[in-house]
Amino acid sequence: MPKPPSLEQLQLVVDTAMGREPGTLLLKNARLVNVFTLEVRETHVLLAGSLIAAIGPEYAQARATQTVDLKGAYLAPGLIDGHLHIESSLVTPAEYARAVVPRGVTAMVADPHEIGNAAGVAGIEWMIGSSQGLPLEVWFCVPSSVPSTKLETSGACLGLVEIEHLLGHPSVVGVAELMSFPDILAASTFELEKVRLAEQYGKSPEGHAPTLMGQPLQAYLATGITSDHESTTLAEGRAKLEAGCFLMVREGSTTRNLEALVSLLSAAHGDRIGLVTDDRLPSDLLSEGGVDFLVRKAIALGADPLYAIRAASWNVARHYRLTRRGAIAPGYQADLVVLDDLNSFRAVAVYQAGREVAAQGQLRVHLPKHPPSAAVSDTVRLPALSAEDFKISATEGLVRVMRAIPRQVLTVEEHLEPTIQGEEIVADPRRDLAKLACLERYGKNGKIGKGLVTAFGLRQGALACTVGHDHHNLMVVGVSDSDMVVAAKRLEALGGGMVAVRQGEILAELALPIAGLITDEPMQQVNLRLEALEQAAQSLGVTIPDPYMVLSFLGLAVIPELRLTDYGLVDVIKGELVSLGVE
Repeated sequence: MPKPPSLEQLQLVVDTAMGREPGTLLLKNARLVNVFTLEVRETHVLLAGSLIAAIGPEYAQARATQTVDLKGAYLAPGLIDGHLHIESSLVTPAEYARAVVPRGVTAMVADPHEIGNAAGVAGIEWMIGSSQGLPLEVWFCVPSSVPSTKLETSGACLGLVEIEHLLGHPSVVGVAELMSFPDILAASTFELEKVRLAEQYGKSPEGHAPTLMGQPLQAYLATGITSDHESTTLAEGRAKLEAGCFLMVREGSTTRNLEALVSLLSAAHGDRIGLVTDDRLPSDLLSEGGVDFLVRKAIALGADPLYAIRAASWNVARHYRLTRRGAIAPGYQADLVVLDDLNSFRAVAVYQAGREVAAQGQLRVHLPKHPPSAAVSDTVRLPALSAEDFKISATEGLVRVMRAIPRQVLTVEEHLEPTIQGEEIVADPRRDLAKLACLERYGKNGKIGKGLVTAFGLRQGALACTVGHDHHNLMVVGVSDSDMVVAAKRLEALGGGMVAVRQGEILAELALPIAGLITDEPMQQVNLRLEALEQAAQSLGVTIPDPYMVLSFLGLAVIPELRLTDYGLVDVIKGELVSLGVE
């Protein structure tokens, strides 16, 4: 939770507001965005160190060590992204800050679920530590579902003891999305205890309730869970608002829900709506932005600009009890964005904790370096592999095939005749049938789950990545068993990442040596490597957009219908393993 100001800071604020001490910065002639009243007024803002001392026309001639005349520019609170996974950007918190701070994002609430699955408590503590000293406040929620199911091998497990340990950290503001909603509806003691622990520590238990409405929604929220970011329809969003839920409207890279829910962004809903990005890829962060993009898009879709800003600042701060954050008012932290135009929300300058940290789209402060710890290094440890490990024995009759859906995390289970050669089921590019494998990559048991997937369009070679939600085992899709071996071994050598292979040759790759999930390279460089991987995939015949993101979600055993973990094929609706052959 936010550290309270010291007595000396409070005395300085009072003395500055009373004119007994000069301010550190006077921002004159601002058109201030008031997120409390949803009004804009011309005024002057006086800062005392990291805090706002006073606001009003009487401060036009206030003494200050520095004065900046905004000449009628808008002054809005810095934006707060209410829910995201830093790991989805594939870069460190510092590099994430470099991308979003110049756009007006001054704080965010992260769920380190991915690194938690790969490296446990030590990995989460590295992520928290590497977020310190940035021109961006990073708050955290403790991952609640590590592993997400009992049908996968993860790098670590977070039980109640581990969750309680992390809840004591001052940067932690909640327990992250409780994903096992069927277990919660079944009144699982283990899941309900996570909610109780969050409340015991005065922090927020966060939700994850896709499609829930009616009686199941009532039961889910009755546990004390406070939010949801999975609504995809207007009816679902309205139902959750009516039930008292804090509705997080999401616009990620794959899951884009803002357009369906934008009509709910209304002052009538007060502080009950926040804007979140959840998962954003480097290409979208660089071209569109972070939560600032949601503000712009909401305005373009007809939302009141003042309420759109409020939903990405004050409302999020209120939800997480981030005191002195999310608004421009006396005593609040001076997280500010200067804008020439309210509707376009393009930051001219950004102040964080009272200092100018960005101007004209460029960061103006140094970013600290946080080397990877031992806990997040060397996390890809595979057994000895050969083409034999990717063979699938022939079975009679129809087989289950996973159909990937472009720009969705959902899959469809289809029943098809396999292509058989001798005693094996083989990939068949003519039918758009590829092999899919999930390799346990933490050196625990060497399990390999195998299945078939369609809709990739793959005609040659193999693609592989160690980003495999949520267990983050190594996922590989291919039409050549030997190329699947080469791809997997290359990722082990890199310490994790993404790769494209054809006839034994590495066509493109991206190393992700930090927990097999992220790199400390600049985001622009990561994006160039991703573009090369996309081009390589297309050269192999791939037709599905964002194939590596699609591949990464094919192991997500909490989203319907059919998935593949290192244990094998999972029927998500039934919550159980199923055979490849249709019985």
